[in-house]
Amino acid sequence: MAGHVQDRWYKTTSSADGKPARVRTERYGTGMRYRARYVGPDGTEKSRSFPDRQKRRAETWLTEIEADMSRGQYVDPRAGRTTFKQYAEKWLDSLTTDLNTRSSVETQIRRHAIPYLGPRPLDSFQPSHIREWLAQLEPALPNSSYRRVIFGSVSAIFTAAIDDGVIAKNPCAVRSVTAPAPAKGRVQPWTAGQVFAVREALPNRYQAMADLGGGCGLRQGEIFGLPLDEVDFGTGWLHVAYQIKVIRGRLVFAPPKREKERDVPLPDRVAGALGEHVESFPPAEVTLPWRTPDGPLLTKRLLFTRDQGGPVRRSDFNVYAWKPALVVAGIIPPPNGSERHQAAREHGMHALRHFYASVLLDAGENIKALSQHLGHGDPGFTLRVYTHLMPSSEGRTRRAVDKVYEATDTQPDGPQTARG
Repeated sequence: MAGHVQDRWYKTTSSADGKPARVRTERYGTGMRYRARYVGPDGTEKSRSFPDRQKRRAETWLTEIEADMSRGQYVDPRAGRTTFKQYAEKWLDSLTTDLNTRSSVETQIRRHAIPYLGPRPLDSFQPSHIREWLAQLEPALPNSSYRRVIFGSVSAIFTAAIDDGVIAKNPCAVRSVTAPAPAKGRVQPWTAGQVFAVREALPNRYQAMADLGGGCGLRQGEIFGLPLDEVDFGTGWLHVAYQIKVIRGRLVFAPPKREKERDVPLPDRVAGALGEHVESFPPAEVTLPWRTPDGPLLTKRLLFTRDQGGPVRRSDFNVYAWKPALVVAGIIPPPNGSERHQAAREHGMHALRHFYASVLLDAGENIKALSQHLGHGDPGFTLRVYTHLMPSSEGRTRRAVDKVYEATDTQPDGPQTARG
């Protein structure tokens, strides 16, 4: 057995005749009687107290500690007393992803995990606590896919605690805990009529944004951060190298998603719309920090700015320009009275990228080229998202065979005569 069990109510002394004798200590009858002690792998003494008549339990606990150490599964009991909030904050500080991702994860944990789970010690978590948290989260965040992202971050915190030897099990990774469901349904691209209806309903200075989204597949932040000098009207190409992002409440210039710069074909009609936009709303210089709020300042002549000057902010644009346009186009209903517009995640500006993808696939563009135009890191991801929009293999097979027969219809010895 690792360590030993100390009886705090008795001590052994030498009697007058020199023989050992057990006598009561000053603590007799009060407090925890037994103290199980052992030396941990780090060389420091650890202990746990047990009440009267539980010496057997104390010995069993020491035996389990010894077995865990021999299997390499030892967890310091004191480490498990760290609260979820304490460990989560250290975990957030140690994230090595890009600043925007860290900011997003930090918001998720601080708003939707710590208020519910924060005070509880890590080693006290049971699956029931996670189920209760998820049940409380559902009415606050109706979007199941967003709850799933938050659940994944919380599970990652518990997994890191296991790796650090703080706890032994992840309460999120058990059968009785079901992660929120992923987003349901396939991408349903807008029709051309919907795209142009939304374009027409946007304020004049923002209408060409719909052309860049639906005609070039740019993301919202890439449209907001597109400088004039990245548009080559002569060769018919766009170079996507910048976007505007919100980092901890402040706007910054940043590279495109996954640092993936790309060149995108600029169709003539889109080029024409951009040319008209430039004439009506001359590009203006905007200065923002590069990558982080405290980064070096960068100045670009942007195609799109606000009426009063300055960069377009996503939240303001979505509330005051985009959603009203969706209402006019009949895509979402008007708000009731003073209420806000309804949530319309599937009808954000990303819908223009889906439309762009559907147009290219319908025209026979291959997945690899589409992936490059969209700035995806993996053509496999593009395929998983848009495979249902590709012309069916059955249709291609029928057309291929029909063409062979059509080519022989005028020949007397064609396939139609080969019977019997």
